[in-house]
Amino acid sequence: MSAPEPTTTHRLSAEFLGTFVLVLGGCGAAVLAGGEIGYLGIALAFGLTVLAMAFAVGHISGGHFNPAVTLGLAAAKRFAWKDAPAYIATQVVAAIAAAAVLFVIASGKDGFSASDGFASNGYGDRSPDGYTLLACLVAELVLTAVFLFVIVGTTDPRGVPAGFAPIAIGLALTLIHLVSIPVTNTSVNPARSIGPALFAGGDAITQLWLFILAPIAGALIAGFSYHALVGHETID
Repeated sequence: MSAPEPTTTHRLSAEFLGTFVLVLGGCGAAVLAGGEIGYLGIALAFGLTVLAMAFAVGHISGGHFNPAVTLGLAAAKRFAWKDAPAYIATQVVAAIAAAAVLFVIASGKDGFSASDGFASNGYGDRSPDGYTLLACLVAELVLTAVFLFVIVGTTDPRGVPAGFAPIAIGLALTLIHLVSIPVTNTSVNPARSIGPALFAGGDAITQLWLFILAPIAGALIAGFSYHALVGHETID
């Protein structure tokens, strides 16, 4: 007897949990332990959280945890456009909730100030290594497209054996962070960017537009082009 299909409530709950853990784990590593674990540790934290939560709840919601992923999968005809708004709203709320929890924890240490960065993304003088707006835009757009190609390709029924996709996806996210933490502090996920920026305030919010638009553009490019080049439509 096959298991019943997850309800909308189940799917959105899974997306909330997965996004919450991704932001708390990844950004938490950067805020609370970044000085000790460095870029490699932070990259692994993001990769391991998405890997763990994809295994934990991916079978319920698809394991998006990222508005760009949701839109990219819809563009690739692997997810219904009509379901995208609810997924995206849930992901953003979960990211804000995770940032709020992280803020409470981080505030327990003397001298903490969210305005110092709080794992937010930035360009120019807010880029970790001072990269320009153009460099940051290209990095976020291209790396998000790469991430979506990995996701769509590894979840294609013709791809890797069922159940192994989270490993490739988690490793891809780790690699992306290793490349781009010095450039933008790595977004490739608008929800992940929105949550910390609301607590960092100031220029983190002013620059937020790039970390919403560039990942979405990269994801849509990847989704549409994957479907055009490789095909295998599964959802109308």
